[in-house]
Amino acid sequence: MAFIRAEIPRFARNDKMGCFLRSLQKPARDLRYDGDRSSCGKFARKEVRVMEIKKVGVVGCGLMGSGIAQVSATAGFDVTVLEVDQKYIDKGFQAIRKSLDKLAAKGAFADTPDAIVSRLKGTTRKEDLADCDFVVEAVIENVGEKRKTFAALDSVVKPSAIFASNTSSISITEIMTSTQRPSQFVGLHFFNPVPLMKLVEVARTIVTTDEAFETAFEFGKKLGKVPVRTSDKTGFIVNRLLVPYLLDAIRAFEEGVGSIADIDASMKLGCGYPMGPFTLLDFVGHDTTYYITQVMFDEFKEKRFASPSLLKRMVMAGWYGKKNGKGFYDWSNPEKPVPQDAALRGLAKQ
Repeated sequence: MAFIRAEIPRFARNDKMGCFLRSLQKPARDLRYDGDRSSCGKFARKEVRVMEIKKVGVVGCGLMGSGIAQVSATAGFDVTVLEVDQKYIDKGFQAIRKSLDKLAAKGAFADTPDAIVSRLKGTTRKEDLADCDFVVEAVIENVGEKRKTFAALDSVVKPSAIFASNTSSISITEIMTSTQRPSQFVGLHFFNPVPLMKLVEVARTIVTTDEAFETAFEFGKKLGKVPVRTSDKTGFIVNRLLVPYLLDAIRAFEEGVGSIADIDASMKLGCGYPMGPFTLLDFVGHDTTYYITQVMFDEFKEKRFASPSLLKRMVMAGWYGKKNGKGFYDWSNPEKPVPQDAALRGLAKQ
């Protein structure tokens, strides 16, 4: 069990700002719990236990689940991946192997792909997650499915384990209440593609313990990610800011402000973004984005979170983006995606 220190202010009548500032300037080695007060005497040192994680469980082996499993195994953890059918495990593990081979060719890690894969195990039995220390769920972005998943795991996985949901928008509190371990429940939102994207949002609820939260935060670091702290507010940090931007891009296209290619190029070249909003939407998946808009609009009741009619029509038509080949671009040739302006405006087939 490791320890980190959290400082709790004890305001006194004779507090001095200089003392406070000096406490902030102490080197990191001094910020360990020593069971005593700081040298200034105004801050109590509180120990926060960080649980040791040896075995990780990942629920779901799709795009996000396989990525989370990959980075966990790469970091040296034994990983068990749960799926409803062996075919999804096989598909996910094939994607992991392909990704590892590419990264190994670039010298991204010291281990061999074979060594990393040896730490991965796939299963269709939830009982195989019983001895996991940390379980990350990455199933479909649907509150009912997530609650059902955690309810089934709660009675199987050891009581000391921490549960985490990879949701990008759903209330952690709402998911958490499907279990008997609300204080050991956090949000752990990774970004796609998981092996390449450095950020992970770590979200706590009003009942999450410091131990569970700090353990999740440190786990993110061990995966080579940059964790950021956030609270259980719908959309967390990134989607709270990103989703309105993406929806405004769709509205701009609907209103004839610019073409798909021109709007994408404008945000890349004018704002320095790595990709335009329509390319990003196609990568995220329109079904996922549409569901997120429903959750966020239900929470905030603000127009900026409401789905544009075009997004809804695309989802109804089965145009989900790159994952099934059709979105704002036709991805038949991934190297040269073709904008679908005319088709999306209902002018002609392309």
